[in-house]
Amino acid sequence: MTSLVKSVGTIGGLTLVSRIFGFARDMLLARVLGAGLAADAFQLAFTLPNTFRRLFAEGAFSVAFVPMYSRALHKAESEGGGEEAAAKFADDVLSVFLWVLLAFSGLMMIAMPGIVWILARDFQEVPGKFDLAVLLSRLTFPYLALVSLVAMLSGLLNARSRFAPGAFAPVLLNIVLIGGILTGAWLRGPGHDDRIVAIALAVSVSLAGVAQLTYLIWSVRRAGLRLHWRLPRFTPEVKKLGLLILPATFGAGIYQISQFVDTFFATSLPQGSLTLLKLADRLNQMPLGIVGIALGTAILPMLSRHIHSGDAAEAQRLQGNAFEMATLLTLPAAAALAICAPAFTAAFFVGGKFTAADGAIMANIVVALVAGLPAYVIVKILNPGFFAREDMRTPVWTALASLIINIAINLYVVERYGIVGLAAATAVSASINCLLLYTVLHRRGWFHFTTKLAGKIARQIVAVAAMSALLWWMMPRLAPYYGAGVFDRIWSLGALVAAGGAAFFAAAFLVGALDKDLLAMLTRRRAKVSAPEQE
Repeated sequence: MTSLVKSVGTIGGLTLVSRIFGFARDMLLARVLGAGLAADAFQLAFTLPNTFRRLFAEGAFSVAFVPMYSRALHKAESEGGGEEAAAKFADDVLSVFLWVLLAFSGLMMIAMPGIVWILARDFQEVPGKFDLAVLLSRLTFPYLALVSLVAMLSGLLNARSRFAPGAFAPVLLNIVLIGGILTGAWLRGPGHDDRIVAIALAVSVSLAGVAQLTYLIWSVRRAGLRLHWRLPRFTPEVKKLGLLILPATFGAGIYQISQFVDTFFATSLPQGSLTLLKLADRLNQMPLGIVGIALGTAILPMLSRHIHSGDAAEAQRLQGNAFEMATLLTLPAAAALAICAPAFTAAFFVGGKFTAADGAIMANIVVALVAGLPAYVIVKILNPGFFAREDMRTPVWTALASLIINIAINLYVVERYGIVGLAAATAVSASINCLLLYTVLHRRGWFHFTTKLAGKIARQIVAVAAMSALLWWMMPRLAPYYGAGVFDRIWSLGALVAAGGAAFFAAAFLVGALDKDLLAMLTRRRAKVSAPEQE
């Protein structure tokens, strides 16, 4: 567990920094653009490259590339492995991957009016909204090719347990986007043309991709690795990677595919609905990114090594530890976000062009989204159990089943409950996907709940209940301060966070929900962070 905790600490810590900058970005964006025409158009434009990034680059490509590269790297030279074989594989993949990215990006930009029409045909009912969405989408889409190369370079480093550069790259994205918002607000001037802000922000998305790629190239060279571009060659290994990517695209990306489904339905609702959904998801993404991405990224190369060495017991132990860590962090986060959603939305987002009415709707969306937070994270732990064994088919079928259920629920609830019903459907479908994945893993003997793990989770739930009772009591008593002055907002939220955290960990300690060995490792982790991991 020491290695897992160390890796998760590195990734999670830097992801936390990224999420804080992302949160600041969205707070600023809400105040500058509000939830109107330009905001909706930008959210759609930003969703396109980001969803493809998570689906292909950080999803399908990473889960297929990292195990193959890691296996080539750690295999003995006499068996055709080692540094030279791994470098050759990486060069061959890059030579094909680069041209595929360029071709795909070019075709998507040419076809952008049709893509926007498919996802947001109702934008045509608002004068200027559809054309602005097409323009912004073309400006943001080059980011996909740039960040996909970033994902590949991060994979090279992750296979060597150097997680810091890949985890830090999103920080650069958010810093550049904050600069784009401020630049756009300055250029907008007294005319109050929100389209100027949206265009400046869209341009900054692609500029952020350039910054991230430059940083990863530097990090890879610093690690002593060299990549060479050559004419594309479809070697047997590259072909095998391609065959693995196709099903992994679906299996690893149910959450991302659901984003397209949610976008389609959200654009049919009143103006501002898409923006409110995306801003609410930022609160949901805080723990999801910090815990889910960290665990998923760290567990895959480790799990691959245990499986290919035939150590089933270590593979079971690793997934069990990851599961316990996931629930320890996501159960209290989900409960706290659900109870305190009105406070967070009022304190962080309401102001400028973002009204109190927008904040009230957003709070309800947050409650619906975080109901699926534990499932979103656990899926990222269960999927590597298949990917590490190069079984890409099973996640395809479970993802397909949950996606069909998601669409069916949306067809029923969106008309009746609007954007809140849409968010709830996403949570339900993710939970179903999680249950299906675990069922298959259990039946195949690849992973199963132990009595010890079940007992730990039961104790965690008791601690969450104690925390929830306290927060429920505090919320109405501090209500006048959430939307007041800056100082009142800070201290009232600080009181909620401090009291909730103290209540949870005190109760968890009393009922035995905290693993003493895990706490000791986390403490050592904080005390012994090495210089390279502080990048």
